[in-house]
Amino acid sequence: MDATVEQSSHRKQNSIAPHLDLQSVAEEAGHLREKISVRNLNFYYENGNQALKNVSMPVYENRVTALMGPSGCGKSTLLRIFNRMYDLYPGQHADGDVLFEGQNILRVPDVMLLRTRIGMVFQRPTPLQKSIYDNVAFGIELNYRLSRSKLDIRVESALRRAALWDEVKDMLSSSGFDLSGGQQQRLCIARTLAMQPDVLLLDEPCSAIDPVSSAGIEHTIKELKKDHTIIIVTHNLQQAARVADYAGFMFLGELVEFDAAHRIFEAPRDPRTQSFVGGQVG
Repeated sequence: MDATVEQSSHRKQNSIAPHLDLQSVAEEAGHLREKISVRNLNFYYENGNQALKNVSMPVYENRVTALMGPSGCGKSTLLRIFNRMYDLYPGQHADGDVLFEGQNILRVPDVMLLRTRIGMVFQRPTPLQKSIYDNVAFGIELNYRLSRSKLDIRVESALRRAALWDEVKDMLSSSGFDLSGGQQQRLCIARTLAMQPDVLLLDEPCSAIDPVSSAGIEHTIKELKKDHTIIIVTHNLQQAARVADYAGFMFLGELVEFDAAHRIFEAPRDPRTQSFVGGQVG
C-alpha cells in the first residue's frame, strides 16, 4: 500500500468514535451493582504521553470483567489504576473519577489500605523466598495481629479457594519455588485472597503457564466471583469468552466497546472490535 494511502487509512480508522452504549448495558444489567465506576478517566506517563483517553465503564459486583485489545492499547495501564500501582512510578498521573464504595480511588489517602481491598495478581508468578505457608501469611502478618490458630485458618482457607490446598497441605514448610509454574501462580492468588479483598485484579494470569494449569485457574476464577469482583486482562480471546461476564475492547488508549461478553464475541458492533475478535488485528 502506498505510504500516503496507508496513513490516510490509519487516520480514518482512528477517527471512528468509540461504540459505547453504557446506558443500554446498565439497563440490561438491571439489579447488578456497580462495584467500581470509571468516568472520564485519562492517564499520562511521565513524558506527557497520554495512555488512556476519556475511559468510562462499569465494573459489576461479583462478575468477571475482561479487558482485551492489542499490545499497547492501555488495558494493563487501566488495570493498574484500580489499585494505584502507578504511584510507584513518579511523574505518572491520572484524572477523572474511579469510584469504589463512593470514594474516588485517584484521591484516597491510604493507598496501602486500598491495595488490601483491591488485590492484584501479576502476569508472571511472583512467589516470595519463603515457605508456602509464609507466602500466604505474609500480607496478613503485615496488616493484622492474629493468633497462630486464626492465621492457620486464614492460610488454609486462601489455599483452598485458590484450589491449591490438596496439593500442598503436606509441604507447607517447603519453599514456594519448589512448586510448578501453575502452582506458583495459584500460590500468588492465594496470597492475595488471604487479605480478603473485595476486588481481584488479574493481569494475564495464565500467559506464563501451561494449558492444564490455565484451565485450573479459569475454574478458580469462576468460583471466586461468588465472593469477589474480578477484572482480568488477557490476550487469550478464548479464555475471555470462557470466564468473562462483561468485556471491554480497547484500542490506542480508548475503550472502543463495552458490553456483555457474549455480545462482544458473537455480535460486536464496532468494526475495530469485529476485526479483533475475528483475528484480523492482534
